[in-house]
Amino acid sequence: MKRFAFVSDAAEKEYKALPSDIQDEFGKDLRRIQFGESPELKIEHLGSVGAGVIELKINGHPAHRCVYVAKYMDTVVVLHSFSKTTNGVDRQAMNVAGQRLKELHTEIKASSK
Repeated sequence: MKRFAFVSDAAEKEYKALPSDIQDEFGKDLRRIQFGESPELKIEHLGSVGAGVIELKINGHPAHRCVYVAKYMDTVVVLHSFSKTTNGVDRQAMNVAGQRLKELHTEIKASSK
């Protein structure tokens, strides 16, 4: 079983700010991923953000997203969670996820020294 973590306090706060039913849906799939199973929600691989970054999707009005990576330190790491009300790519959200992935890489390098 993989461990579970948020990349930062801000990432945890964003996740917990989502409606509780949305947190539950994302949480079920994040748990499946921890156990090596496939998520049931729609996913999108976000290679433009970084290798191994995946977005869980719950569509609707508003839509909800949870961006995670599961290829480092045998851990499922949530990078960013957010609601969106427009169609298309949320560039600001992708920038936040990319920046947090860079921070995770820095932390991994520092801990391996």
